[in-house]
Amino acid sequence: MNRLTDLLLTALAPAVWGSTYIVTSELLPAGYPITLAVLRALPAGLLLLLLVRRLPGRDWWGRVLLLGAFNFAIFWTLLFVAAYRLPGGVAATLGALQALWVVLLARGLLGTPIMTLSVMAALAGAGGVALLVLTPATELDPIGLAAGLGGALSMATGTVLSRKWQPPVSPLTFTAWQLTAGGLLLVPLAWFGEPALPALTTTNIVGLGYLGLIGAALTYFLWFRGVARIEPAAVSMLGMMSPLTAVALGWMLLDQRLSPLQAGGAMIVLGSVWLGQWAARRGSRPATGAHSTTWPLPR
Repeated sequence: MNRLTDLLLTALAPAVWGSTYIVTSELLPAGYPITLAVLRALPAGLLLLLLVRRLPGRDWWGRVLLLGAFNFAIFWTLLFVAAYRLPGGVAATLGALQALWVVLLARGLLGTPIMTLSVMAALAGAGGVALLVLTPATELDPIGLAAGLGGALSMATGTVLSRKWQPPVSPLTFTAWQLTAGGLLLVPLAWFGEPALPALTTTNIVGLGYLGLIGAALTYFLWFRGVARIEPAAVSMLGMMSPLTAVALGWMLLDQRLSPLQAGGAMIVLGSVWLGQWAARRGSRPATGAHSTTWPLPR
């Protein structure tokens, strides 16, 4: 497959994740975020394990647990804390900073040069998301802010480490390992931190089925596949599609209004995603001239 196909398939993952809010709010019981995260990750991971029929070797258990923690357990927990304590727009804007974290972490963990254009694209994307989702009445909560920033850093770390640690297995197997590990790590948090889940209705089951099979198993397979093939900075910029999809779905399905300012923010987000791909592709080529778009850093 060519690069464009890889980008489109990888972008499909955050685009689908943008539907998580509307599915959760419309189809699932309120007040059980960690329990629902377990039911989203663990069954999907176990199902994929049944399909691939392969467990990680002893030398991979520690790394798989760390990846499961960063990409799922820590990330989803902090995400829910931020969602409960902050307006959705603030949480989404903080999450958009993940692209900037990835650029910085990729330098330290992978030795990837920090490209000026990649930083500009990440900052522009976060600004576009802010225009897209923030409102003048926004209020800030220190714990929520810390959770939002921590969640973005956790997912960024998981993205970079998923690129650094590539086991000799298929992306589907790697996804099965991480989903299962993340779900297992969330079980004690849900068991001790939340009340028992009430009896699920047919609507609840449909929502969980969508989030587990489509929003977790399929999309994380596409995401980790993309992480293995595309530069980390380019992959992280695709995450901007999530708030864009969330706003588009609210406009189409919930009759939410889209202001000219929000429309401008959407255009900035799309432009920053394109710029991030172009910058990452340009940065992957060896420099041939005296001038460079990288920031010189000591090795």
